[in-house]
Amino acid sequence: MQTNQDSGIPAGWVGGFPPQGSPMQYPTADLSSLPMLGNMDNINFLQRQMGVRWPEFSWETQKGSADPKRCYQQFAPYISRIGYTDEGRVYSIICPQQGIWLKDELCLNVEVTVTGQRGWVNEQPSNKNEYLAADMTVEGKIWFTPSEKQGDKINEIWPLLQYSLPKFPLDKENAIRVQTHLPGNPDQPIFPVRGGISTLFPNPDFALHPQAFATGNIAVEIGDIKLTKDPIVDGFNKLVMDAFNLGSGNMLQPGNILSWNLWFTEPGLVNIPEWKNHADFWRKSIDAHHGSPTGDGTNARYFDGTLFSPEQNAIDEIIQKIIDFIKSHI
Repeated sequence: MQTNQDSGIPAGWVGGFPPQGSPMQYPTADLSSLPMLGNMDNINFLQRQMGVRWPEFSWETQKGSADPKRCYQQFAPYISRIGYTDEGRVYSIICPQQGIWLKDELCLNVEVTVTGQRGWVNEQPSNKNEYLAADMTVEGKIWFTPSEKQGDKINEIWPLLQYSLPKFPLDKENAIRVQTHLPGNPDQPIFPVRGGISTLFPNPDFALHPQAFATGNIAVEIGDIKLTKDPIVDGFNKLVMDAFNLGSGNMLQPGNILSWNLWFTEPGLVNIPEWKNHADFWRKSIDAHHGSPTGDGTNARYFDGTLFSPEQNAIDEIIQKIIDFIKSHI
């Protein structure tokens, strides 16, 4: 992957999209005149990119309480990128993918799959917060990592999962699918990506990166998981999501708002074959090593720097519930 850490901005920037006077210009940034495009449908048009060197995520671990205990976590470097033409039209956005261990027993792949996007990038804006404006639709996907990476308890029931008629989330094709939408509007799956860091919550010093070339921010509300029409699989998937949310501090709890600040490095050129293979490359790396190919992120922390610690006994209980569910239903 091109990280551009040691290089200058490459020549070739033309600009001009969107045209001057368009409602797509800041501060309105109304992108509704652009069609929402499939995220991998037009990648042959990509010429330039900006990589998110520091992807800083934030969410409430106890939503609705007097002290919601907001967490902050930096995911793996360059876990996200935005790709665009020399003129600045966005045609593809790469979003996060990582692996999560629960109690050295349950290992899950977690991916934010971009299903649609539209927007623009301006490498030479008049205001530092006006580098980009984009809209996205995404779907969260969660599935088990290969069996050899699971703990002994899960390995005991793996053949039951693997060879049963219902299709359990053992690969991306059969992943648990988590719906998302614009915060406060469950009928609107499109949500904005805008310049600057989020003003919805305070940001601790450890989540700030003033050396970044550009910044952006996203906020999306988590919806329910999609039902499969198989009650056994749906019951199993609910238990897996309960386990995931216990271990992650309710990151994907329905109704919670997941936010992230995008701290970009300077623009670089796109390698189209690499872009096409990016998701598969990361997934295989996560499966094999339970890490990212560009290095690790940080542990989840509260504003004061205290590490988030999941309730280990509760995770033990939910993992046992998953095992008991499989044994009793298959």
